Amino acid sequence: MARRGLLRPLTHAALLTTVGLVALTGCGGAEAGPKLALSAALPDAPADGTVLRVGDPATQVALETSGLIDELDVDVEWANITGGPKTLEAFRADAIDIGSVADIPPLFAHWTGTDVRIVAARETVDPMEHPTYELGIAPGVDVESIEDIEGKKVAYSPGQAQGALVLNVLREAGLSQDDVELVEMQSVDDAFSVALAGNQVDVAPLGQALVKTYLAKYEQDGASTIAPGVRDDAWTLYAPTEVLEDADKAAAVKEYVGLWAQAQQWISDHPEEFAEAYYVDHEGLSPEDAQYVVEALGEFTVPTSWDEFIARHQETVDTLVEAQDQEPLDVETLYDRRFEKAIAAAVEGSQ
Repeated sequence: MARRGLLRPLTHAALLTTVGLVALTGCGGAEAGPKLALSAALPDAPADGTVLRVGDPATQVALETSGLIDELDVDVEWANITGGPKTLEAFRADAIDIGSVADIPPLFAHWTGTDVRIVAARETVDPMEHPTYELGIAPGVDVESIEDIEGKKVAYSPGQAQGALVLNVLREAGLSQDDVELVEMQSVDDAFSVALAGNQVDVAPLGQALVKTYLAKYEQDGASTIAPGVRDDAWTLYAPTEVLEDADKAAAVKEYVGLWAQAQQWISDHPEEFAEAYYVDHEGLSPEDAQYVVEALGEFTVPTSWDEFIARHQETVDTLVEAQDQEPLDVETLYDRRFEKAIAAAVEGSQ
């Protein structure tokens, strides 16, 4: 299939280019739909005029490029927002209804007073062979295995997936937080790679989109990366609970997550098309770097039963409770399993 222009007019979705949260706030200004109990069945369709505000640019690109966008009946306003901190900020500003993040941001949203629910889950087919992150090593620092990070300065972002990764790596290496110097900072844009290059930290988790560019710039100076040796592939869609208590918004989310699941499968089945459309055209990577990223990340799968996913998420929660003195949490209470059934039906119907 020929790749569609990413900024073409959309039949069923309105493209919203964001320059900041001020431009977004109030975009959902239509009258709220009927109140829906969290235990009630999801409505089949939203009322006419319902708009779903989505912070999920990778899926937007996949839907447009694949043509699946034409199957989306609900009106969508797309926000170019990614990452845990920006997504949570957008929720609190009433700027978006649903966001795409790893498994840590929903936990910290809960722990910091924002009531949220997880409505979709994604994982990697072969997660140990295709880690989401590698550990970047600063130029001149001698680290060849995770055990070698003892005594090193390690970039640490408590409210993001990278923070949990660091804790899991320490556990896997038989080390404690006292065995390293944790340097707290947010992993936004290329902050971690800049900190590595400037020797502000010795070790930092780098997403695959940054690994290639980091090595291209600094490998000649002695920079390197190593595999984290732990599983780090959990990905979720989540939404403020009040969104799901609006019957029309909940119905819109139900439709969206079904197409979202199909889009993840399309990404796995069409890595070259997705690499060009998202990593080259949207993210500005070179074709070579884009190809590296999709090969490094491997294939995705959307589980239609969440039992194992939730069990692994609980292990992460327990790690954070112990290491960060967080409030104990039964993580299943954050999952809205009505959408598990909706996704299973959508996946089965597309096969």
